[in-house]
Amino acid sequence: MRPRAAGPAGSTRLARAVIRLRWVIVLGWLAAAAASLLWLPRLDEARGDALGSLVPEDAPAYRAQIRSAELFRFPVLSNTMVVQRNPDGLTPAAQARVVARTLAVARREYPDLLSVPFAIPLTNTRGVVPGSREAGTTAITYLYFEPGLGLQARDRLAHWFADPERPFREWQPADGVVGVTGAVPARVEQGRLIRNAIPFVEGATILLILLVIGFTYRAVAAPLLTLLAVGISFVISLGLLAAAGRRLGVAVASELEPIVLVLLLGIVTDYSIFFLSGVRHRLEEGDGRIAAARRAAGEVTPIVFTAGLIVAAGTASLLAAQLEFFRVFGPGLAFAVLVGLAVSVTFVPASLAILGSAAFWPRQTAPDPLQPRVRARKPLVARMAASRVAAGLVLVAVTVGLVLAARPVRGLELGVEPIANLPAGSEPAEAADAAAQGFAPGVLSPTLVLVEQAGLDELRSELVAFQRRLEQEPGVAGVIGPGTLPGTVPPGVAVSETGAAARFVVFLDADPLGTEARALLDGLRDDVPRLLELAGLAPTRVAFAGNTALADETIATVLEDLGRIALAALAVNAILLVLFLRSLFAPIYLLATSVLALAAALGLTALVFQDALGRDQVAYYVPFMAAVLLVSLGSDYNVFLVGRIWQETRRRPFREAIASAVPAAARAINVAGLALALSFGLLALVPLDSFRQFAFAMLVGVLVEAFVVRPWLVPALLSLAGRSSAWPGRLPRLRRRTAPARR
Repeated sequence: MRPRAAGPAGSTRLARAVIRLRWVIVLGWLAAAAASLLWLPRLDEARGDALGSLVPEDAPAYRAQIRSAELFRFPVLSNTMVVQRNPDGLTPAAQARVVARTLAVARREYPDLLSVPFAIPLTNTRGVVPGSREAGTTAITYLYFEPGLGLQARDRLAHWFADPERPFREWQPADGVVGVTGAVPARVEQGRLIRNAIPFVEGATILLILLVIGFTYRAVAAPLLTLLAVGISFVISLGLLAAAGRRLGVAVASELEPIVLVLLLGIVTDYSIFFLSGVRHRLEEGDGRIAAARRAAGEVTPIVFTAGLIVAAGTASLLAAQLEFFRVFGPGLAFAVLVGLAVSVTFVPASLAILGSAAFWPRQTAPDPLQPRVRARKPLVARMAASRVAAGLVLVAVTVGLVLAARPVRGLELGVEPIANLPAGSEPAEAADAAAQGFAPGVLSPTLVLVEQAGLDELRSELVAFQRRLEQEPGVAGVIGPGTLPGTVPPGVAVSETGAAARFVVFLDADPLGTEARALLDGLRDDVPRLLELAGLAPTRVAFAGNTALADETIATVLEDLGRIALAALAVNAILLVLFLRSLFAPIYLLATSVLALAAALGLTALVFQDALGRDQVAYYVPFMAAVLLVSLGSDYNVFLVGRIWQETRRRPFREAIASAVPAAARAINVAGLALALSFGLLALVPLDSFRQFAFAMLVGVLVEAFVVRPWLVPALLSLAGRSSAWPGRLPRLRRRTAPARR
């Protein structure tokens, strides 16, 4: 069995057919893009409108919250609040109006708020919420909605409630309305910021393509052709994703569109560069436009086809996750990659067959800038390929550097922070900050402790004793429950009407979704059984609910997913590399280099955002999305680089094949990697911390792959492993020419 640098058996025939049907293919893709714009739905119509996709479906905290609603007349936890604050103090009249508004909502006096069955007011009047930082300055109105109401509708009703000019004539300037906040408004605000940033990302991507391709080839048509291919892929992908989402009833996350945009920009630009380089080189050798396009397509299509399948299969491995967020994201990205791959292997070579040298105007006769120049001295990679000592030194130096860069990954903290993710000037962030100043940081997302035991209505002293012990726990700013001042807690709120359940609302003195709050919650979980026993209670069931508990369980689920996603991603990458290279040995160390590059990228991300910028944590999905994409894109470049080396072994000895193939392939990978890295870097234009973290991780990861791992680390490994890299396959052995025997 000999290795081959080809993908599926029919890929070469596909390349020939593409060139033969070039006009049909080009016009067909343009028509498909136009039809998608005219008749397919927009992605806005299939965007996610629920928080459920962000948490595990079977999260104990979520079940505890539902159980609490079943046992009591109404829930006490809300994801939407209206915050009022006057640093000089809310007047008694203003505080009275807070209560009056909630009573008006409960009496259904406002027809526009019929989907809000009730609201609960909370002021930091002295003694009501123990541990409040101020007294009499701040009020929070927790809003509760009919089940099934979407995020946009909840946010709209909350703003209607908070608008001084609309629902309440009694609003006064001294009431100090700051705004609407909570997980729901934060999620809606994130979607708005993403939508507003997309035009800027799109404009920047267009400029990026024009600069990278135009500067590389000093041409006009080449970047325009690449831009057209990206545009066709993007329009068709989004249209089909929106149609599928509507058809299947699947919510599409708002984060998907910008990531699809930059991913398609990167991979389509990469693949276009490979085709442009191949055609330019053939034209330089004297081929006509049809012959040049056919030969280049026959050589490049198998490599691009396999590389695209690797990226698509790698992103699809997110299906192994438990969170719906990942399970929707993965197939969405995989589908977009497949569309981009189809456009790349058909539209691009077909267009080049039509344009020929005109694609490189005004420098049609210039040599291919991605091909190595003839030099008097051998390039360093040639000397490294010829010397095991040089290859070993390069291997050690690069590996040590990457390991050092990866060290901070051990301190990487994952988090779920919808409000902290927003820019400081956004309404949910300002309102949350005002609430934290008046009360405690945990007031917007308190933790609910649900205790079930028969006859609790007759054990008031024991419940009060338990509440007092809760209030003494480290990090607890205050507790509302059966022991709170009489008259401040309505009947049926703290103890159920059946007397079989009691609940305690715990305000933590830390950001409720931060690492400190999750650590405090872990301590509460450990201590509550002992506290209940000391108070004389013997509950049959104790449960914890609230956003802190949900965040803690989400992070735990994500960490559990790590093993499944890692195995799935590595497995699909390994299988496709084995099939492409016809080797079992080379894919092992090639994937190891991708994992090392990924660790370095995540380590540098932790170093910059946690150590340098002082962030407590990194968005929980950033490391996993980056891991799947970087490993897959690394295999993408492996296919191009090692595939070229495998091709050269048909004409040269193995080490000479490395020295010959790597410089040209590395140049193409450098340009393609730069375009891909910058395309992901453009996600930093979205003013959300999570996008900037993801943009940085991908930017650094792709640059490390393109400029360090592929041109240096991989050739060094190939040189040290030698012909055994093809095991159990065999590289072709060239017969030495022998001089004719003398007579």
